[in-house]
Amino acid sequence: MDIREFGMENQPQPSGSQSIDRATELLSLVAEHHKTGVPLSVLMAQSGLTRPTVYRLLAALARAGLVEQDPDSGLYFLGAGSYSLGVIAADRFGLHPMAELSVARLADMSEDTAFFSIRKGTHTVCLNRSEGRHPIRPHILDVGQTHPLGVAAHGIAILAALSDEEIEVVIQANAKIYAEKHPNLTPDFARELVAETRERGWSLNRGFFHKDAWAVGVVVRGLRGEIAGALSIGSMKDRLGEDRQMQIAELLRKEAAEIESKFSKLQSVNQSAGNRSGASTKKSIPHPSRIRARLKMKDDTEGGPS
Repeated sequence: MDIREFGMENQPQPSGSQSIDRATELLSLVAEHHKTGVPLSVLMAQSGLTRPTVYRLLAALARAGLVEQDPDSGLYFLGAGSYSLGVIAADRFGLHPMAELSVARLADMSEDTAFFSIRKGTHTVCLNRSEGRHPIRPHILDVGQTHPLGVAAHGIAILAALSDEEIEVVIQANAKIYAEKHPNLTPDFARELVAETRERGWSLNRGFFHKDAWAVGVVVRGLRGEIAGALSIGSMKDRLGEDRQMQIAELLRKEAAEIESKFSKLQSVNQSAGNRSGASTKKSIPHPSRIRARLKMKDDTEGGPS
């Protein structure tokens, strides 16, 4: 039977909101394994759901085109529907293509692995990753992977940038996940990381979650000062001594400022063009392909950020 036909028979179903929550969780898990594909057994183990439930929800996602099952291997991948939604959503999240350029530049300058991640509720999701030339590097975060806020350098940086009230809400919401998947990260330790990140001005993951895998992170802000995401660079412990931590933090700060500046300038240009044409003065975000082309021309002319 085609997986898309599974679950269409009349049978008891969980409540609508519960089904949606479970289906979106499975979609996120498939996204984390988007390069290699993921078997049904792994989705069952990571979601904690039974085989019939996982299969029924995957069938619904497949009917919507959000996931696909490879007929030969049986592995699950994101479907064409997910790609279409991502392209549409990219218009709203205009920092993504700009961050792509910065992440590549950071990896080149540091020779380590650079990332750009955004907030997703009480979690983060990695959108960009670029590897530097250094032959030894930690492989602990890939595009599409999600982590609770407070986990990894980017998650610590974003958590520390929130208001005190929101930090407490996030820590309480993630307390169970911390205990189950990241036992070193207690609520009190999360608060300590927030305090030291605020004092220092950038986050430092001293191998809290994976031994010898260290990282530095800084927040990137949007037009109105809101948290747009975080840039981070990961390396092995022996490459992130105290002096180099500060050097890496400075690289990240400069790239964060570059992204914010470019986004602001492009936004002003588009607003002015809209005003001249008699269009609405409401701010609009250009298509990512146009952003990428404009920034590439600027970088080729200026030789990158100063």
